[in-house]
Amino acid sequence: MGTALVYHEDMTAAQLLWDDPECEIECPERLTTALERLQQHGLEQRCLRLVAREASEAELGLVHSPEYVALLRGTQALGTRELQALSKQYDAVYLHPSTFHCARLAAGAALQLVDAVLTGAVRNGLALVRPPGHHSQRTTANGFCVFNNVAVAAKHAQQKHGLHSVLYFSWHRYEHGHFWPCLRESDADAVGRGRGLGFTVNLPWNQVGMGNADYVAAFLHVLLPLAFEFDPELVLVSAGFDSAIGDPEGQMLATPECFAHLTQLLQVLAGGRVCAVLEGGYHLESLSQSVCMMVRALLGDPALPLSGPMEPHGSALESLQCVRAAQAPHWVSLQQQGAAPVLSSGTCCPEGRPSPLPPGEPEFKAVVTQAAAALSSLLDQLRLHPTPPVRVAVALTVPVTGLALPLGVLCEEGSLPQEEMQAWARPHEALAQDEALIALGKVLYLLDRILDGQVSSGTAATPVPAAAATLDVAVRYGLSHGAQRLLCVAVGKLHRPPDLTDDGRNLWLNIGGEEATAPSMFHISVPLPVTTGGFLSCVLALVLPLAYSFQPDLVLVALGPGHGLRDPQAALLAAVLRGPAGGRVFALVDEESTPQLATVLARVLNGEAPPSLGPFSMAAPEDTQALMYLRGRLEPRWKMLQVAAPP
Repeated sequence: MGTALVYHEDMTAAQLLWDDPECEIECPERLTTALERLQQHGLEQRCLRLVAREASEAELGLVHSPEYVALLRGTQALGTRELQALSKQYDAVYLHPSTFHCARLAAGAALQLVDAVLTGAVRNGLALVRPPGHHSQRTTANGFCVFNNVAVAAKHAQQKHGLHSVLYFSWHRYEHGHFWPCLRESDADAVGRGRGLGFTVNLPWNQVGMGNADYVAAFLHVLLPLAFEFDPELVLVSAGFDSAIGDPEGQMLATPECFAHLTQLLQVLAGGRVCAVLEGGYHLESLSQSVCMMVRALLGDPALPLSGPMEPHGSALESLQCVRAAQAPHWVSLQQQGAAPVLSSGTCCPEGRPSPLPPGEPEFKAVVTQAAAALSSLLDQLRLHPTPPVRVAVALTVPVTGLALPLGVLCEEGSLPQEEMQAWARPHEALAQDEALIALGKVLYLLDRILDGQVSSGTAATPVPAAAATLDVAVRYGLSHGAQRLLCVAVGKLHRPPDLTDDGRNLWLNIGGEEATAPSMFHISVPLPVTTGGFLSCVLALVLPLAYSFQPDLVLVALGPGHGLRDPQAALLAAVLRGPAGGRVFALVDEESTPQLATVLARVLNGEAPPSLGPFSMAAPEDTQALMYLRGRLEPRWKMLQVAAPP
């Protein structure tokens, strides 16, 4: 299964026919520029291209009233003056004789994508559409939006494919209700009503300038805990890129590569069934590069490392604290993480809609400069760090003929030269046996290929008696052969070597220790959680925040003797750690693990979704206490652990 790209050139037909500075940013070039960049990067060619169809009026009626659909149908015969007069009845909307056709194509593209994903024709995809849809209501166009494409797609998925509940998550510029559309129901304490209580999640940004750390923190500490507990069958993404750096509407600072990280994190849900539908985004170059980063992630390519300091803003932490408090009564996953009982402040909405930054203002020029620098840095990364020719390689000590490895995964047979291999093995008695020495040679050879950019990620097997010694050598080899910051996640009976230099270049996290301890900010141990909920909390509230704070350029995941992880847990751990290290993950497993483990690790490192963890279960009290202790101990150094603003 691959990735679908749904598009129709007719969606570029609608355009503004009169002077309106507020609406002119929603232009046909939003699609044509994005498609050009996808083609330039060779991404469109790798997707299954689907030509969008029009949604039927019956399908639009899943969300919109018949009268509203009829009104839009009638605009096809109107002249410019009549269209302008009708447009003025709505807020920030312009109509064109082609609007009805374009809007039906946009909704139809979303339906087509959902059908393709849920029938198994593709794994995931993007509908590249306009006009956007997320602001439109049952009987009203609003904010450039005509038909609510994603809402129609969600209803369609329920009716045609038998999907059940919907969990709605939205982050948006809010500014305590001062920013358009100034809706009280967009605040954090608006959590739904009736049977939908707790299924509406609003994360309001009350300041502009939110960056990569803020968006990743929102995923780790709000969206993903709820999503894993909800256990969706499908993920629908209203892909608005007005949060991208340089955008005149959003005025946020998320760089294009951030959208690859967020997309990768979503792909661990619902078996990877992700349908993204373009919404906003009005800085053409930032929009188009962000779209490219999202499509790269959907295709399974490793994400580029995030730029900038990974420390959430104080205002972002206040918003996270408010939404976690508002949602905690409805979600066990937040209750077990100790959500603070704080509610959002009151809403205040002045008259009118704040205007985007005027082009002549110094603030606008500063944003343009920031965007240009971020986009230039992205292009430099793409040029200096091209995608390795091999995405995943495996180096096993047993025959791989019986393993169902994904297409394109390389079975690495090379080994380090004998003399060099023996020099690295010499300090360890456990590596004196021939079997252990042969395995070490394969491990170091594959690690070398990852470090020199020939392979993105890999997995290798080690004999059980030599597991700890092999990991010790692999860490030292990595640090001496190009890794500047190495994160080691050691699961099971794998203790940090006492003579390993604590110089800030390596962060050692042991999952499976006897107690929660942090002898230093770079040496951390936590017991292995005993429930699904406890394991998820450990990954989302400890492992990933540490990884994103540390910003490693290499991750070693070692599953040692007695690691205790089921295959789906090991797969999830490896899958989510692809992001922080730009895809450079090396998984070491002991030979006594199940043969299927090597296959499942190769699959997730190749970009596939991990298997389901099964039913959600609440964390054990002792696991929650261990997590809370470590977070309190480590937050001063590792800022992505924070879930609330400092008092």
